[in-house]
Amino acid sequence: METFYATSMDKDSDGVLLAAAKCGDTRAFEELVTRHERRVFVLAWRITNNREDAEDVAQETFHKAFLHLDDFQEKSRFSTWLTRIAMNEAFMLLRRRRGIFEVLPENPDDGVKSACEAFVDQSPNPEESCWRRERRQLLDKAINRLGPKIRSTILLRDIEERSVEETAQILGASISAVKARVFQGRRKLRGTINPGLLRGAYKDGRAEAQHC
Repeated sequence: METFYATSMDKDSDGVLLAAAKCGDTRAFEELVTRHERRVFVLAWRITNNREDAEDVAQETFHKAFLHLDDFQEKSRFSTWLTRIAMNEAFMLLRRRRGIFEVLPENPDDGVKSACEAFVDQSPNPEESCWRRERRQLLDKAINRLGPKIRSTILLRDIEERSVEETAQILGASISAVKARVFQGRRKLRGTINPGLLRGAYKDGRAEAQHC
């Protein structure tokens, strides 16, 4: 079968790879996995707070994405669709293991190293790396104390730096609801974390996500 994968392909275009994958090009889908696997794992780890659970979620996310490629109507970006799948898988895992229930609303596009090492800053300054790691741990603990809906919104908006519109699309919520949850989440976090520490932790989290 003729392959649709080309070395001259626009490296920033998931759409081209997606079209090729839908036509049966497995290498194109493997490239999509390579592009997004780190970000999916990080998101899953932040929700489950467990390395093995995050790995299971990531694996199941790409498995379901592959099985349901033809169901993806491309009304949103591939990364948005993938994030919805990953978040649903993570919450389903938590529900099975810990009794935590949260499932994202249906969407037309739906077809259905250790954790610490993954976040360690590779800067040559060990003191700064340690400080950043401690800030991230404090932020993670504070976020985990939030309710599921607010926690999901804060993760997408402040950690992954998704736009309000994309966050609403992923969560199946209105833009006004997303803004309200962000306001409530940030207010609650500021009640438990020093504002300066909070801003620094957000900055570190966004930098990490950009390297995923």
